[in-house]
Amino acid sequence: MAGLFPNLGLPLELGGLTVRNRILSTGHMTGMISAGVPTPAFAHYHGARARGGCGLIITESAAVHPTSNAYNIQLTDPASVEALALAAAEVKRHGCHIFGQLGHGGRETHSGTDGSIPAAYGPSSTAAERFHVMPRAMSRDMIAEIVEAFGQAALTYEAAGYDGMEIMASHGLLLAQFFNPDVNVRDDDYGGTRENRLRFAREVIARIRDKVGRRMVLGIRISGDELNANGLETPEVLEICRALDADGALDFFDICGGSMTGLGGSVHVVPPMNFDPGYLSPISARIRAEVSAAVFVAGRINDVRAAEAILARGDADMCGMTRAQICDPDMAGKAMRGEVDDIRACIGCNQACIGHMQAGFPISCIQHPETGRETGLGVRPAVQDRLTVLIAGGGPAGMKAAAVAAERGHRVALCEAGAELGGQVKWARQLPGRDEFGGIVTSLSAEMRRAGVEVSLNTWVDRTLVEDLSPDVVVIATGAQPYTPDHLLFEGAHVVHAAQVLEGANVGKRVVIADWRCDWVGLGLAERLARDGCSVRLAVNGTMPGQSIQQYTRDRWIGELHKLGVAVTPLARLVGADNDTAYFEHTTSGEAILFEDVDTLVTATGSRTDLTLEQDLEGWRGELYMAGDAVSPRTCEEAVLEGLKIGSVIGGGNLAPIDRPLRIR
Repeated sequence: MAGLFPNLGLPLELGGLTVRNRILSTGHMTGMISAGVPTPAFAHYHGARARGGCGLIITESAAVHPTSNAYNIQLTDPASVEALALAAAEVKRHGCHIFGQLGHGGRETHSGTDGSIPAAYGPSSTAAERFHVMPRAMSRDMIAEIVEAFGQAALTYEAAGYDGMEIMASHGLLLAQFFNPDVNVRDDDYGGTRENRLRFAREVIARIRDKVGRRMVLGIRISGDELNANGLETPEVLEICRALDADGALDFFDICGGSMTGLGGSVHVVPPMNFDPGYLSPISARIRAEVSAAVFVAGRINDVRAAEAILARGDADMCGMTRAQICDPDMAGKAMRGEVDDIRACIGCNQACIGHMQAGFPISCIQHPETGRETGLGVRPAVQDRLTVLIAGGGPAGMKAAAVAAERGHRVALCEAGAELGGQVKWARQLPGRDEFGGIVTSLSAEMRRAGVEVSLNTWVDRTLVEDLSPDVVVIATGAQPYTPDHLLFEGAHVVHAAQVLEGANVGKRVVIADWRCDWVGLGLAERLARDGCSVRLAVNGTMPGQSIQQYTRDRWIGELHKLGVAVTPLARLVGADNDTAYFEHTTSGEAILFEDVDTLVTATGSRTDLTLEQDLEGWRGELYMAGDAVSPRTCEEAVLEGLKIGSVIGGGNLAPIDRPLRIR
């Protein structure tokens, strides 16, 4: 272990604590909050990462004052203190330390719990772009009240048994708004000079120290660069960190990137897969060279080797690997034991982690749906009766079902009709910046191998094979086939489906993409064809490209298409095409939309379930399940989740009714 990761496995002395390694789970919203109070799932979720070997866990931001975001933890509720105490006890019993976040959204407070828009407050009445908020300038009395609220919140964390806390001055939130001269245009002693713009933060830090002394570790989270129009840039952030460090009250600086206040900056809050791993470490390195306190860094550090390199270079003292541990809660322990090949690598898809949270659901992971479901689907009961299980289809659904069933003790064989595993993942990974998506296949293949699944490629499953093998259980995970609606009128047009493009079909120079899916397919095809030199027009049957995918992934991609000159037409329904024109109609007005001078129409019109095996097995008397696109075409997330449910229930697994998979008989 020491030879592989001599820096990552090194303990860190931090404000009187000894953190067992340099792996951090940064503060992130889990969606496991109800009416401002963490649910029991909150403790189980963080406990799983502690049990997996994480060195330090920082739980999500808590609102220090009623004028902040209503969806944060509300520390003034006694029930929150009890819930946080449960989380602290669960984390600490596994040898991990736990810190909390103290925050206030300032002008980024944009939603209330009843659907109304609350009043927002900031250092000045300067507009916030992303949520279209015009805040009210804080009075001096309100500033004093919020400073006191930070101090009281620190006492709450201490009462809950936390080891420390960090102040949120990142992502364009309230303290960062005071720092920024383009946002803070006050003319009193809280604005103007840098010294004045630092006054609010210094008062907050001092009040916390007044309340808890040196009994708790205290740090600050700050964006090393907000990477947004009119955002704080690294030279200014460097001066801020140098000044705060000189005061001697802080034990660490937690460096991230981006800002909540604009679409460009918000992409960096949870950077998707087309950012390089650890891309913010050069910024943390500059700050670490100027301060005496410890420096943490986060920003798509998804690989333990990349984290080791960051530490070895001296870019930081600790690495935030949050999504890496959402994807594999045991990542830290595996790294410390040298089991690197067994680590399930985060691919930065953002679909079930931040995507779930922004949709109002608890976070999970498309590769590891046990995340967020630790007390239900996270349990693997051993089987009493060992069954023979045949999995038809080697896509994500079949692979997950096979791995889980075999891990529980069943005899499992998986047959894939093609020459490789992965189903439609093989197409997804061919699009620009999406190669990492293939990591799903790598991870699930490893899970199957460790569990002892017998895999046969180029093997078509039909009724004859089923009757020859005589399994107790068959799982149909045969996926879906590319689909173009039959009612469309094509007269002399050159029309190819998205899947055909990815398999090498010839495409002319002037292309229209009919994007019914509104997901990664249309975006990715448009980028790929534009980079190949095509003139591309993207017609979307929705309000925008990527409407159905996580916004940080979508927004960055839309920006790339703009730079490449792709013309986007929203609210366009495909009607047909002839030899040089593609015909659409506006989805709300019904008016005609024509694209002329077209060489090729590419249809991103989805797929349709393959019913062949299901129909072939009609009347077969064994136990039969279906998963993934064989049930209904959706995404990789649902495929893996349904595979998990089936693998967990075969042979008498005890799942809650809501988690029961589709069983035909």
